[in-house]
Amino acid sequence: MRHALARAALLPSALLACAALTGCDGIDTKRMAEGESIFAGFAQPTPAQAAVWSQDPYDPDKRYRGTNMLANAPFGSEDVYVRMYRMKLGGPPADKPDEDLGVRGVAARALGMHGDPADTRLIIPLLKEKDRRVRLEAVRALQRLHNPEAIDALLPLVDDAKEPDKDVRAEAASALGQYAQPRVLQALISALGDDDLLVTRATVSSLRTLTGQNFGEDQAAWTTWARNTSDPFAGRTAYVYPVFNRDKIWWEYIPLWPPPPNEVAGQPAGAGQGG
Repeated sequence: MRHALARAALLPSALLACAALTGCDGIDTKRMAEGESIFAGFAQPTPAQAAVWSQDPYDPDKRYRGTNMLANAPFGSEDVYVRMYRMKLGGPPADKPDEDLGVRGVAARALGMHGDPADTRLIIPLLKEKDRRVRLEAVRALQRLHNPEAIDALLPLVDDAKEPDKDVRAEAASALGQYAQPRVLQALISALGDDDLLVTRATVSSLRTLTGQNFGEDQAAWTTWARNTSDPFAGRTAYVYPVFNRDKIWWEYIPLWPPPPNEVAGQPAGAGQGG
């Protein structure tokens, strides 16, 4: 029965989930405002409420928030939720992706956290969206899923003539650090000519991971070395995706309050399977 209410919310009929809840409108803001403590306003939605929100057909903000909360929950990797993330990107049995860009972006984030390499096919189309925040979510998701099919979509994103956003370029340079292929090496060396320090730092980090060499941001030195070495990936080290970390906010020092969602660095799902 663990999380049974949350699972019920993902059934075709949202009425089943609503019947199991005290209400389907989310947090009672009036009650929160009148609470006995200043901390009443920090009440968190239940898993069942988050599941209902994730399926709200009328409110994309609720779908976004519900999906995000489920993805970050301890049970967010359970099959029923992973299928839901995929459906929001058009995976079966859905016949089309969610109509809201933000929802598609957070679904990509969720698949990066809990999906498998095959999910890159659902995420790749987001790299062409006009909204830079959605492209950023997609690139970061691809850092956590190892699938050489992503290479062709990532390569243009380290070219400042094709990708205008520096954050997207930097995250794409990081994602490419897991693919030991000559075309990736050449694209990263070219990216050292980027005018933005954030991009060049990410590029150097990926070059060091792929080759075991460290010529810093010296593009000419990297070019000469790559031209004269017979096996540029002989010194390759394991790729570890970047993670989110921050210090505690004041209320997170309250006893029993959950800590910040800091992550442990790791290797992408599917790493070691070639490419």
